[in-house]
Amino acid sequence: MIRVEHISKTLKVARRNAGFSEAFKALFHKQYECIKALDDISFTIDEGEMVGYIGPNGAGKSSTIKVLSGILTPEEGSCTINKRVPWKDRIAHVQEIGVVFGQRSQLWWDVPVIDSFELLRDIYHIPNQTYHNNLEELVTLLNLEQIIKTPARQLSLGQRMRCEIAASLLHSPKILFLDEPTIGLDAVSKIAVRDFILERNRNHKTTVILTTHDMQDIETLTKRIILIGKGKILMDGHLEDIRKQFSTTKQLTVEYTGGQILPCEGISPVSASNQLAVFTINLSVLSVSDAITHISKQVEVQDISVDSPSIDEVVAKLYRQYQI
Repeated sequence: MIRVEHISKTLKVARRNAGFSEAFKALFHKQYECIKALDDISFTIDEGEMVGYIGPNGAGKSSTIKVLSGILTPEEGSCTINKRVPWKDRIAHVQEIGVVFGQRSQLWWDVPVIDSFELLRDIYHIPNQTYHNNLEELVTLLNLEQIIKTPARQLSLGQRMRCEIAASLLHSPKILFLDEPTIGLDAVSKIAVRDFILERNRNHKTTVILTTHDMQDIETLTKRIILIGKGKILMDGHLEDIRKQFSTTKQLTVEYTGGQILPCEGISPVSASNQLAVFTINLSVLSVSDAITHISKQVEVQDISVDSPSIDEVVAKLYRQYQI
């Protein structure tokens, strides 16, 4: 289990104006700005849980992952993961975690992927039988048979990301940190990565913490989201509850024959042409079933569909509410 209590972390960032003279001055006298990357954050994540950790750029997502993986040491607060403190018990801790940074690679650039896997086997002291069993499973599930003997620099982005995920799981970690794992991937590669993560969680009960700007990843993989902004935890809850809270309208598309559909309180027309009409339903005034009943009394309905606001729209409302 992951338990984070009142963690704070300040980063020093070098600043200077443009120009050669400013660059020369900075050689002898650097100016720094202190940024509160994490500000008194607390949360717990249970074993086997999959959590979406979301927020805008610079919110503190990657800093949190670095603290949880033992790369950064916070100034205040405590963190225990499976009864270990990440930055104090790093060697034992990294044996039980896997980390994938979408914009950083753990594969050696000029050697075949299998050579990188072999080196990681030695780094993590993975027993031969465990290594070969894991390798066979990962190669099959991630469809790596045709690319495992290819140097990393010759792989496409989607191929490389599948190899990165395999590399992070060779030592059978209990926890997987995914930081933008599908960034820049095409639709087919994204679906393959998502399906694999779901399969891994289902079969091995691997705990997954996912940070991403792709809300389809969040919707597909997680049931709970934690929202961070300006270094603070702003919301922690189930995705469906948050969707219900911020989804106050639905869109109704009706294909019909007969007369004309007259709107009523709670139903607002969006468009209408050739006996196809689109309406917005205000759920605080009228339920979907009542709206359909109202329309059915006026015309003969041939087809009808109800659409909820997308997860992107819901998250955008969240960002606006918290002004981040």
